[in-house]
Amino acid sequence: MHYPLFRPLAAGAAACALLAGCAMRAPAPAQPQLSTRTVPLIEVDGLRFRDLNRNGKLDAYEDWRLPARVRAASLVAAMRLEEKAGLMMHGNLAMRADGSQPDLAAMRPLLLERHVSTFVSRQQGDAGQLAAVHNRLQELAEQSRFAIPVSLSTDPRNHFQYTVGQTVAGGGFSQWPEPLGLAAIGDPALTRRFADIVRQEYLATGFTQSLSPQADLATEPRWPRVFSTFGEDAASARRQVQAWVEGLQDGDRGLHPGSVVAVVKHWAGYGAAKDGWDSHNPWGRFMSFPGPNSADHFAYHLLPFDGAFAAKVASVMPTYSEPDGRVELDGVVLDPVGGGYSHALLTELLRGKKGFDGVVLSDWAITNDCAGPCLHGAPEGVTPLAFFPQFGTPWGVEQLGKRARFVKGVNAGLDQFGGTEEASYLVEAVRAGELPVARIDASATRILLQKFQQGLFENPYVDEARALATVGKPAFRAEGLEAQRRSLVLLQNKGGLLPLTAAGTNAGRKVWLHGVDAAVAARYGFTPVADPAQAELAIVRAATPFEVLHPRHIFGLLAHEGSLAFVDGNPDYEAIKRASSHVPTIVTVNLERAAILTNVVDKAGAVLANFGVSDEALFDVLTGKARPEGRLPVELPSSMAAAARQRPDLPHDSENPLFPFGFGLSY
Repeated sequence: MHYPLFRPLAAGAAACALLAGCAMRAPAPAQPQLSTRTVPLIEVDGLRFRDLNRNGKLDAYEDWRLPARVRAASLVAAMRLEEKAGLMMHGNLAMRADGSQPDLAAMRPLLLERHVSTFVSRQQGDAGQLAAVHNRLQELAEQSRFAIPVSLSTDPRNHFQYTVGQTVAGGGFSQWPEPLGLAAIGDPALTRRFADIVRQEYLATGFTQSLSPQADLATEPRWPRVFSTFGEDAASARRQVQAWVEGLQDGDRGLHPGSVVAVVKHWAGYGAAKDGWDSHNPWGRFMSFPGPNSADHFAYHLLPFDGAFAAKVASVMPTYSEPDGRVELDGVVLDPVGGGYSHALLTELLRGKKGFDGVVLSDWAITNDCAGPCLHGAPEGVTPLAFFPQFGTPWGVEQLGKRARFVKGVNAGLDQFGGTEEASYLVEAVRAGELPVARIDASATRILLQKFQQGLFENPYVDEARALATVGKPAFRAEGLEAQRRSLVLLQNKGGLLPLTAAGTNAGRKVWLHGVDAAVAARYGFTPVADPAQAELAIVRAATPFEVLHPRHIFGLLAHEGSLAFVDGNPDYEAIKRASSHVPTIVTVNLERAAILTNVVDKAGAVLANFGVSDEALFDVLTGKARPEGRLPVELPSSMAAAARQRPDLPHDSENPLFPFGFGLSY
């Protein structure tokens, strides 16, 4: 069957046709690249198409000449309820028991029986291995009734921080500062370039969705997700979010072949974390907007998302958090439930006020139960990580059964459920009259539309050799290294201690190191020594302090929460005290949260904030090969008392901060 392209006739062409009698011919459509393993190709009008359902004819959803929306609607109309419900699951890539490689045998029933075609991958390994697994999954998907291609998503892979369920260890991808470091540089053009490089590396390995950027505002300094935000200032964050989305999606015109789906998160208010706790955890489930101006403060937290909407972001992920008390904006009162269940957040504000029509993807495990170990901690002697795949975050709806949670999520405005493959609950709900088929069709259409727009139905496979040549290639690594250098924030430089080459060469200069590779120091001409008493200089890497709240808590060993202060017994602080009692000491602190440095600056000669930096980039700045350019994207409180007194929902409100927002020195 042939589906002609209808194009408006230009005025000049019409005149030619009517007056001169010239023959009019529409330009021939361009043949896209097709890739296939088992699906046959068919030819129509001299053009090739993939016969995805193997019926020997060209169906509308197989015809790449048709608009993506037409193709998506046609496919949904042909699908069974079970197949459409499967599309609404954003599952987990099954891994072998030892966690080393994906379990492709376990993936077969998910793809072919449960009809799931979107998965998050936390697989590590080199680019060739990632690409090979992706291709195997696509080959499996070809065996399904409609050969719907797989979409693989990933958490960020191009930074330094590794937190289970939030980031993935790099594994050869180009390495850049955390988003907070990009905010410290303050250059949206650089952020767009970063995201464009991520796009190229992701597509080369088969990742077509990125669970980023994080548009949350870091208005609560104790909150453990500060490092993955663009700081506390809404206007700055808006520009950065827009640049990130444009880089991932290859422009601001929406999805097309060459785009990676950006999933902006977490809509909305996640950063206004009550008492600084994280809402992955039962004890941290609340976002807090206290006081008479709560509507204005909540609206402030929505502003960074406007950057994503301006870039036509494809997907939005709601927050886990539920409001602590009444929050109202423009006549809309937030529901007292987690964001994935909030009709006010998803339908009234996101769809209605903001006009968003993309895919709304829940955060992970919101339909799972949270009882027993989830609420009270792992049993004695059992690692909390053993519970990670099973724990739930159904804040505000714990009393509901699973099917009721799925129904409530769909009615709130969700299109896809993260971290689950349990599509049967949606099927049961439709058959019980609890959900209309039309509502399932709407979500299925949105999900398929993205796959069509990205060209996955024509070209789902990747070139494994090209993946190895693209991921982490020298030019990308060099750009990441330069960004690391630029992101460093010089907070203190007593007596012009830095740069170290200001007074001459470092050849043979004795240095005591803590948390720094001695081999790198030696390459820069220093002589590492074992005791600061033997040194002329000390360089100490320190992490922002945190507390293990309770070893039985599920995330107690994962999320860095609690105090930001350096105290006796902290290994990094002990190193600072030891070094500074003998020699001039340089301290660089990884600001994953807003560390309190009051009792560090009085001991160190020079202090630099970093947001993920290699030893090489650090020494380039210390020795004057490069200079620090960063400015603080969050203010640093002077004490824990000041941190506790500031409001969780407002920026720049710490009493007498030790270092204010925007502070930064240079050489």
